[in-house]
Amino acid sequence: MRARQPDDTPYAPTVRALFGTDAVTARTLDAPGFHGTTFHEIRARSVLDRVPGASRMPYEWTVNPYRGCAHACVFCFARKSHDRLGLDTGPGFDTQILVKVNAPELLARQLASSRWQGAHIAMGTDVDCYQQAEERYRLMPGILTALRDRANPFSLLTKGTLILRDLELLAQAAEVAEVGVSVSVGFTDEALWRGLEPGTPAPHRRLDAVRALGARGIPCGVLMAPVVPFLGDSPEQLRATVRAIAEAGAVSVTPLVLHLRPGAREWFTAWLGRHHPGLLGRYERLYGSGPYAPHWYQRRITRQVHELAAEFGIGPVHRSAPPAPPAPLPPPGPVHPPGAHQHPAAVPPPGAVPPSDVLRPRVPPQPTRLRPAVPTRRKVT
Repeated sequence: MRARQPDDTPYAPTVRALFGTDAVTARTLDAPGFHGTTFHEIRARSVLDRVPGASRMPYEWTVNPYRGCAHACVFCFARKSHDRLGLDTGPGFDTQILVKVNAPELLARQLASSRWQGAHIAMGTDVDCYQQAEERYRLMPGILTALRDRANPFSLLTKGTLILRDLELLAQAAEVAEVGVSVSVGFTDEALWRGLEPGTPAPHRRLDAVRALGARGIPCGVLMAPVVPFLGDSPEQLRATVRAIAEAGAVSVTPLVLHLRPGAREWFTAWLGRHHPGLLGRYERLYGSGPYAPHWYQRRITRQVHELAAEFGIGPVHRSAPPAPPAPLPPPGPVHPPGAHQHPAAVPPPGAVPPSDVLRPRVPPQPTRLRPAVPTRRKVT
């Protein structure tokens, strides 16, 4: 490992301008698994982030100890957050990781405040708390300890098998507060995994984590996301994925179709052009009118997953659902047994389209060209 001062790395001046000279240390690691990754160690002033009031998220508070993610998922919607920091949303998002090194002590102090009312806290809703950086910085044990000690309810969504390191802390927290855990597995196709999620544990390893969590008495759901049109949505692929999820003992499965918001859209489109150029036209037609696949497509995928979940014993289908994340064209509710807890980020909003509607649009939208948008840059002062 070699450590550098902030001025020695390409993005350090921007990070220093945002957080202050004394609050930032940049470290570039050469160790296996970290090669070429720079960690910007931040002394944050707060770790509890309030979700904007206009949001449709079913939670009000989040904790994100990291910004940027070495999981390097091509489709990750959080890429745009790096642009807002004046950082690159492509390779920079994967290799320039901001680390709130004082997150555990900050959270303990904020939870102890008389102003804190014990609201639910969601984690893993932006970038993954159990990405590779957590192996080095070990922030989550302190964060979970603070939540446990205050009996504060929380939920966690991850692709990282490192969560198994904290099994005992999760079990202890679940004894005193409501705790929900979900693992994200959108497909079991290994070629698709290597192409789209190169920095994540393999799907079968994530499902092993689901199995281990259940064995420890921590019910775990699966966010089946993303379902990738034309690459991971065939009946055979959906069947294989839902079967594997059921065999892992998941208490719920919630399908979520790929969405392409600004930041992720440009990066995914470039990847698609390199590896599957024949699909560009189909994606133009499917996503030309916005970041979400048409409602008829989402409903079709959800119906198929519902049927497969019932077949493999994940269910019965629960048709009602609590409020959920912002998705203009969301699928109907998740598949889970009555009373099973779900991570709020994995809960799609309830029926925006009446059940009697057909599964195809009445008037197909006029397609537009799927062009990468020119990313905006904010001047840092």
